[in-house]
Amino acid sequence: MKKRNKRKTICLSVALIFTAYLTGCSILTTDDNVQTYAWPIATASPEDTVTQILAEKFSEEVNRLSDGKMRVEVYPNSVLGGDRELLESCKDGDIPFVVQNTAPQVSFIKEAAIFDLPCAFSDISEVRSVVDNEEFLSIMKEAYRNSGYELMGYADQGFRVMSTNKVIEDISDFKNQKIRTMENVNHMDFWKAIGASATPMTFSEVYIGLQQNTIDAQENPYEVIVSNKLHEQQKYIVETNHLAHLISLVVSEEFYEKLAEEQRDIIDEAAEVAIEYARKASDSRISEKIDIIKESGTEIIKISDELRNKMFNASRGIYDNITNIVGDKLVDLYINKN
Repeated sequence: MKKRNKRKTICLSVALIFTAYLTGCSILTTDDNVQTYAWPIATASPEDTVTQILAEKFSEEVNRLSDGKMRVEVYPNSVLGGDRELLESCKDGDIPFVVQNTAPQVSFIKEAAIFDLPCAFSDISEVRSVVDNEEFLSIMKEAYRNSGYELMGYADQGFRVMSTNKVIEDISDFKNQKIRTMENVNHMDFWKAIGASATPMTFSEVYIGLQQNTIDAQENPYEVIVSNKLHEQQKYIVETNHLAHLISLVVSEEFYEKLAEEQRDIIDEAAEVAIEYARKASDSRISEKIDIIKESGTEIIKISDELRNKMFNASRGIYDNITNIVGDKLVDLYINKN
């Protein structure tokens, strides 16, 4: 009953905002052709995150590049729904812009599973170079378009790392650790492959789960760990860097195609500027979060190359599974074989 009521509330919120922005698209001031209402851009992330920074910068750039004639308003923190609801509403054309991590998109865009290949990178600059590659990005844009979205590109929050109360020095140290994961089969399969007990759990329950020992560990980007004070419940942060935490900016294809060419050009340019801005912000914020963790007394452990290789080798089955889904070409482009 609670889930049903929540869904009704979300649908009502979306409907009200959708009505306003549709009206704004068609009702313009007669003097200077300015939107009466702002188009919504939605996230499921808290306000103090790179996701929010990306959304706000995009909104700012759209306003600047259009000389104030186009307006975008940010709705953060699941105000218009969680990740899945946002994707559904965006596909239906109810919400024109969404900023979110790629992990929830796997159920909607099968090619998004490419970002679940574990231990593929050790440097975030390599990840950015790959996702900006013209051929790779072209394939991904087509995949999103086929699913009802226009992909603007990817920013990131660096890598996902593990927090735990156990020292991790060898792959055997992961054995039987109950680690909270996202509800993504590829993520769960990775942790199972290296010996941990993958435990999907709603993010809002993670802090209490660690506090009450329902779970032993969790994995997230540094920014998420610090902003939610998860490090306060853990003795160690282990730099597994098993996945890049990519953040996509997507537009409803239905909405995008109805825009004038000049408007599409403004959105494209605003997205490019916002993504680069968000990346720089991410690098700076990760450094700040690491300092906060160190000052708290939680120890940061950098894993050895030997352990990383063992983790990679243990997860080869996941590479096979994802390759079967997305194809050899996309995998080769992503892990930079071409």
